[in-house]
Formats: sequence, C-alpha cells, structure tokens
Amino acid sequence: MDSEATKQAEIKLLYDMLAIRRFEEKAQQQYQMQKIGGFLHLYIGQEAVAVGSVAGTKHDDYLITAYRDHGHALARGMGMNEAMAEIFGKATGCSKGLGGSMHYFDRKNNMMGGHAIVGGHIPLGAGLAFASRYRGEDRVTLCYMGDGAINIGSFHEALNMAGLWKLPVIFICENNQFAMGTAATRSNPLKEIVDRGAGYNMQSLIMDGMDVRKVRDTIADVCGKIRKDPQPYWIEARTYRYRGHSMSDPGTYRTKEELEKHKKDDPITQFKAVLIKEGLLSEEDFKRMDTEIKALAAASVKFAEESDEPAEEEVFRYTTVETDTSYKPIPTRPETSKENPFHC
Repeated sequence: MDSEATKQAEIKLLYDMLAIRRFEEKAQQQYQMQKIGGFLHLYIGQEAVAVGSVAGTKHDDYLITAYRDHGHALARGMGMNEAMAEIFGKATGCSKGLGGSMHYFDRKNNMMGGHAIVGGHIPLGAGLAFASRYRGEDRVTLCYMGDGAINIGSFHEALNMAGLWKLPVIFICENNQFAMGTAATRSNPLKEIVDRGAGYNMQSLIMDGMDVRKVRDTIADVCGKIRKDPQPYWIEARTYRYRGHSMSDPGTYRTKEELEKHKKDDPITQFKAVLIKEGLLSEEDFKRMDTEIKALAAASVKFAEESDEPAEEEVFRYTTVETDTSYKPIPTRPETSKENPFHC
C-alpha cells in the first residue's frame, strides 16, 4: 500500500469512529424528543472496537452482535439513512422498520444482525462459522458480546462446540466494565475475563479496545492465523461506555470521577491527536470532517422523518418462509476427508 493509500486508510479509521459518535448523539437527541420508541443502547466510547475490528477483516467475513449494534453496522458500511430510519420504525430502515434499534441487519455487508436476547446470538455466531467451514469458504466470523453475556448458558454451549469443531470464529467480549448496572468484577468468579477461553482450549488474548490501531492489527493478525489454521479465538476487548446501559439508565452506579477518568482515554480524541502528531491530519481537516459528518447525521433524521411507515400487511410477512423458486439448497456434505471434520 502506497503512502497516500496508507494515509487515507488511517484517516478513515477516525472518520468512521466519529461518524458513529455523531450518529449516536443525534439518535439520543431524537429519543429525548420522543421521536424514537422502544429501547436505545448507545455505543458512545466503544467505537474503536467496531471500527478497528472491521478494518481487520475482509468484506466476506461475517459479523454478528448483540443489541448495542449501531456501531458495528455503520462500521461495516451501512448508511446513516437506513440506520436512522430503522430506529424511527420506517419502511426505509435496514430491517424495514420492523426491528428497531436492537435488530440491525445488512445482508449485503454480511452484518448478520443485532440481537436483543442476551447471549442468544452467540450460538448463531458459531453456526455461521460452522457453515463457512462446512462449505469450504475462506470466511471468518466475528461474534461480539458484552461482559454480561458470558454468564449465559448459550455462551458456554457455543464456545464448547466451537472449540470441539475448530470453527473459524473470533468471539469478542466488549468488556465495557458493566453488565447493565452491575460491575463485571461483581458478576464473574474469574478475575480476568480473558481466562474464560481456557475452558474450551481456545487461543485467548486481551485487546486494548480504546486504541483503534491496536484493535485493527490484532484482528487482522488473528484472522490471518484462522485462515491458515481454522480454530476459534477468545478476545477480551477492554473498553468503556460513556452513557448508561440504555436511555433509561442514568448511570448512578458509577462516580463522576470514574467517568471523567475514562474519558481521558476517549478513542476518538486519542487517535485524532496521534494523526495530528504524525502529520496525517490538521485541526482544520478534523473540523471539516466533523462538519460533514454532522450534516450527514442531521440529513438521516430528515430522511427518517419523511419516510413511510411499514404497510400493515408487512407485519407478519417475515415470520414464515415464503416460496422462492430461486432458492438454492446448501451443498451436500462433502465426502469423508481430513478437510471435513464434521463427517459422522
């Protein structure tokens, strides 16, 4: 990669993190104005995890996450318009207005959804990786979860099968310090969350989730290893959220001093300073970038407001499978071989 391409790739990391931040701030504003119903879980503070990890993957790789999903979807290429329209419950949303904040899907970008049930998506992440290896595809699945999900039964079942079958999946625990309002130190018997991987014979590591470059480089390295030697990885990404669990959470379980301490590690302001120091960005460049992104966020609200509500007949349309003559079944099981570890 030449120097100009490298520069643009570095600037894009900052751009994508800032886009998530401004989108979330605009969504928060609209929620407070009662234009958004249901739940709203903001990703503010954790942007480096989604942006960095996506930058370390190929577009064909699968992503699946929990309900704090806006950042992952935007990082993977979803437009602000369809993202905001979904929160507004409009037909132009990424899930046609039927999913809302916790159910972002983007098939074209292999974003296989945000999922509302705590830990419920983790077996699906293992399933995506199973399908990839079964079909002989060069794909890695990134399965994100919060620290609260690692005490759910489905977590243990999914990691057990992934470890047994050597599935090409990276389980990423976004340890933002709190499972709703309960500190991770009060809900886990293990001192270090990263140690959970040892029970499933998984390669495990800790990642600085506030440093976008470290996240990108770590995920790129792990993906490279998995493509050569399929196996699951367990990663604890240490990060922090600056808002409450959801919009209904005032976050009174932590002190103002604690919050201010973690804000000094803000992934956006940190990386902005790094790029300026390296001569890849100026303060004026950043201001222009910020102005552009704020305009896009504001335009997404206008788009959502002007979009149509889903038609009444759409409500039950996606609850059952419709006949599709273009459907092609999954290829039959390959012949017994060393490359087919699932043959019975």
